[in-house]
Amino acid sequence: MPTNKKTKAVKKSTKKTAKKSVSKNSKSKSLASKSKAKQKTSKLETEHVGTQTHEIDDYKYLSGDIPIRITIKKHPHEFVPIYDLEIASISDTTKIMLEKIRQELIKKVSLGIADLSDVKKSDVVEERFEELIQILVEKYLPDSDLETTHFLTSYLRIKSLGLGNLELIMDDHQLEEIVINQANEPVWIFHKKYGWLKSTTYLKDENQIRHFASIIGRRVGRQITVLTPLLDAHLNGGDRVNATLSPVSTAGNTITIRKFSRDPWTITKFLKAGTISEEAAALVWSAIQYEMSALIVGGTASGKTSALNVFASFFPPNQRIISIEDTREIRLPKFLHWVPLNTVMSNAEGKGEISMGNLLVNSLRMRPDRILVGEVRRKQETETLFEAIHTGHSVYATFHANNAQEAVDRLTNAPLDVPKIMLPAISILVVQYRNRRNGKRRTFQIAEITSKGDPNVLMQYDAKNDVLNPASRMIETLLKGKSAFYDTIKSFTGMDNKELIQDHNEKVKILKYLVEHDITSVDGVGRIMAEYYTDKENLMRYVNTNKEFPMNVAKDEAV
Repeated sequence: MPTNKKTKAVKKSTKKTAKKSVSKNSKSKSLASKSKAKQKTSKLETEHVGTQTHEIDDYKYLSGDIPIRITIKKHPHEFVPIYDLEIASISDTTKIMLEKIRQELIKKVSLGIADLSDVKKSDVVEERFEELIQILVEKYLPDSDLETTHFLTSYLRIKSLGLGNLELIMDDHQLEEIVINQANEPVWIFHKKYGWLKSTTYLKDENQIRHFASIIGRRVGRQITVLTPLLDAHLNGGDRVNATLSPVSTAGNTITIRKFSRDPWTITKFLKAGTISEEAAALVWSAIQYEMSALIVGGTASGKTSALNVFASFFPPNQRIISIEDTREIRLPKFLHWVPLNTVMSNAEGKGEISMGNLLVNSLRMRPDRILVGEVRRKQETETLFEAIHTGHSVYATFHANNAQEAVDRLTNAPLDVPKIMLPAISILVVQYRNRRNGKRRTFQIAEITSKGDPNVLMQYDAKNDVLNPASRMIETLLKGKSAFYDTIKSFTGMDNKELIQDHNEKVKILKYLVEHDITSVDGVGRIMAEYYTDKENLMRYVNTNKEFPMNVAKDEAV
């Protein structure tokens, strides 16, 4: 009996030990799996198998003196790619020290609305910040070098005076839109290459969104409150900001930032992306060279303004250009004779508004050779635009319509009511289009306006084969039939069919030359165009021999 009891006791002890061992093992496995899970979510793996995160792209840029790394990745549980912003070289310990410095800065530098809305005063505030930061960095981080001090200065400025991580995202030139829908959602991004992305950046709560909207308002001398819950403003850099407060936006406070492109599209980039063909671009170039007015037509996000900016590089350098926009988006070569005008919104009392119609009327008194209009929406603007054309000005504008026929229908019916007899003043319609399946932007149609005011499509995009037809020997095909477009050029220039074909083919060669030599900057393309108008024979020598053109601005450079 004692032996049996002893045996049972040993068995019980063994079971308890085994249970403890299993429990310890399971706990250690659980901790290990949690640790691995954390590593997976915080670190992007470069090798991807099955359902693991897949890296699509990554790149770096500087926001002030802050090095930023962007990773775009596809997560198995997300329906859209993730935009991950990482601030380089900043540890948790450094973050704690920075927060201490930031709190001390706020106590020592008093900020008023006037200080931030006035550009000069805000510059003074930033200078005071920099001086104090240097003192505080020496106090809290005495071993910091000059580079680290610059980094900390930029970081603390955006955290104290700016929009935090949102400010860092705004410095990414690859983005078109930055959108905050509510505090419970991540910040959404519209990327030039990848479309809509979810960022890893969240705002703390609705109050922080309201606070950021107020900061933006103060920068432009405006206020957004419960009584005035809508804000539409342009920042000094050209970005456009729209903000709404609850209860107007029922899900939460919103901010939408449309970025002014620091790296704008050019004809070379359009050609490389397949947005337009050399043949079609040469046709548009002819229209612009020979002072024929044009409308750039398309739906929302089809690339109308980008196309207008691209085609504006075809302007001769010896002509005066006036551009009129709501949001500053047009970028022309800096050596052109160009005067940009922007609309002004009314103040809080509803006074001081300067509309696009006002600017369009005023531009006619500024001795323009060419007038660029960001977008025509209202009857007054449309009437003034056609009056400008009929008084001898070449006008180029964007207009909302999905195709050439729809553009004519919209123009000739309420509320615009343009008489159909006036439509031939617009020589061509260039229709831009966004493929609703893959998101690619393409030139969908190029159409002329006949003497009766009807559209006649010269080139039509074939979505299945991704080609703009006719794709080859386009001008010969068009000249075989009746073309109001080329008849107008003939009457204005005295050129015959042979000369028109030669002129067109030269343009196609130059466009191919731009692509082959990777001349993609605004000033680089503009320089080639200027050479074409001032010394075409010299330019064609380089084009025909495929030699690099000897100029300082032909290569890409920061503009």
